[in-house]
Amino acid sequence: MPATSPAAARWVRRIRDDIRDGGSPERAAGAQNYFQEAVVCRGWRTADLRRFSYAKQKEILVEGGPELLLRVADGLFTGKINEETHAAVMLLENRVRHLGNTEFALFERWMDRITNWSQHDGLVHYLIGPLIAADPRRAPRIMKWVKSPNRWKRRAAAVGFIQPGRKGLCFAETKMVTASLLSDSDDMVQKGLGWLLREWAKADPNRTVPFLMTIRTTAPRLVLRTACETLPAAARKRVLATRH
Repeated sequence: MPATSPAAARWVRRIRDDIRDGGSPERAAGAQNYFQEAVVCRGWRTADLRRFSYAKQKEILVEGGPELLLRVADGLFTGKINEETHAAVMLLENRVRHLGNTEFALFERWMDRITNWSQHDGLVHYLIGPLIAADPRRAPRIMKWVKSPNRWKRRAAAVGFIQPGRKGLCFAETKMVTASLLSDSDDMVQKGLGWLLREWAKADPNRTVPFLMTIRTTAPRLVLRTACETLPAAARKRVLATRH
């Protein structure tokens, strides 16, 4: 894990202050409606936070290069305040091509800091998933999470394969993860699994629809409904037909 440094600590303080001062109390108060758990938000719009983060990324890279950028992101990803955690991801998301196994291991450790679904989806969908798509040999690293007591790791075992799935990669791993998570009663895990299967259905319906037919009698209804959202009406009707 990147060691802290005076420069990184200074940047973390500066970004935290800017995020605190630039938010909207009204939007922050309304954000709680989207979460089951208590959250702390500053009330930023996503597009505004991304522009802010990209601007800070350029400044940090000029001062200290990729090493400093990673240290700053690590300092921001605490799970305590949503926008700080999202900014950590946004500092790095457009630089995935420059990241490798060392960073992947760091992001795995970040999983233990997650406190809600938006933090999870930012990390997994924009950093972990793209790194698996870049090198599918990393796939086994998250497949083991299907048995984790941590609901966010189990969700990540599914969501982490969305980006590879869009490229037609890791279908065998997707089937294995699906089989392991079908009996999971956590709605966050079910929604993540349904999201994964929906993306596969869009990318490769010829393989995905037959697979959905094999699990239609055992899959939770939430998973099937989500998986079928973009399918043609006839295929969706077959998969969702009343089960006996």
